Amino acid sequence: MNLRKLIFSGKMLAVLLVAAGVAGYFYYQRHHQEAPGSLYRTEAVDRGDMVQTVSANGTLNPVTLVSVGTQVSGTVRRLHTDFNQKVKQGQVLLELDDSLYAAQVRQSEANVRNVEALLELARANEARMQNLFAQEYVARLELDQAVQARKSAEAQIAQAQAQLSKDRVNLGYTIIRSPVSGVVVARQVDVGQTVAASFQTPELFKIAQDLSKMQIHSSFAEADVGQIRVGQPANFTVDAFPARKFKAVVYEVRLNPTIQQNVVTYDVVLNVGNPDHILLPGMTAYVSIVLAEKLDVLRVPNTALRYHPAQQDAIKPGKPQHRNKESATRTLYVLRDGKPVAVPVELGITDNRYTEIVSGALNPGEQIVVGDALPQADKGTPGAPRVRLF
Repeated sequence: MNLRKLIFSGKMLAVLLVAAGVAGYFYYQRHHQEAPGSLYRTEAVDRGDMVQTVSANGTLNPVTLVSVGTQVSGTVRRLHTDFNQKVKQGQVLLELDDSLYAAQVRQSEANVRNVEALLELARANEARMQNLFAQEYVARLELDQAVQARKSAEAQIAQAQAQLSKDRVNLGYTIIRSPVSGVVVARQVDVGQTVAASFQTPELFKIAQDLSKMQIHSSFAEADVGQIRVGQPANFTVDAFPARKFKAVVYEVRLNPTIQQNVVTYDVVLNVGNPDHILLPGMTAYVSIVLAEKLDVLRVPNTALRYHPAQQDAIKPGKPQHRNKESATRTLYVLRDGKPVAVPVELGITDNRYTEIVSGALNPGEQIVVGDALPQADKGTPGAPRVRLF
């Protein structure tokens, strides 16, 4: 009997302990709720400088890059320049074997002398026929034939002289000269190589006219090109000098689009100064064009623009104070008295991290809501006691 009473008393004690634990849990939950402000992640509204940019990759090129070719075929006999050498306009770069062209010149010269002799004979014959015709010893037909022979010889001499001039020009083309002053950036031939100019002019050299002034050819998406204007400043970096920023200026926005896999881009050309000659042709440039720049403006983090609280948690917004046609209207949520208050604002420029506030009931230092706080258990911090029910 005493044993039964002892077991019954133990069960009752266990039930009382469980009930006390449950009551304590709910009491704790009721009197130890998180402060309303701890339900949200916030950042302070502040003032700062804003620079809005668009970015793209491009390639550095000389402003003037001249391709030097040849108008005649032949074998390279001698080279007078090489890579990276400075050349002046008219300087000899290369000589082709001129044996064949020199022989053609000599042949044309001999042909000219032969035709000159024929012309001299035709003129003498014409003069003789003139005298005989005056004395009525020859018919008019014979005089006309003598005049025609003289004119034909004059035409032949003109033709022979033209051929001689052509052959002399071709002989001159065997010596390749620089058309501009600059730096040799490419050489495509070697001594002993045969170049053929039958169908198109072969490329022998590439000469950059002035490496102290270069250009960047970059491709910008059609969504960005509408904001780019000639004269806008830009910054760029190259892999060779990753810690250094170089300056550039937009020179031209070319109208010819490039379409690849339904993506439309436009070529934007930027002028670059290169007084130290450290930027080389072909380098990849990472370009950022400055679209707008403002100093000491009110700004908020971009994460605040993407936040939307539960409808029952937010106080309804009022009407915007101002309206600017060039500004976008957006609703932000400011934490006031533990509640997110919807504040209509007008946005200005953005630097992809912060966005300018053009107008709206925001003040520096206010806490703008950027997201909901993580649950207490997920953050790994001490929370409500856990009760295990048997």
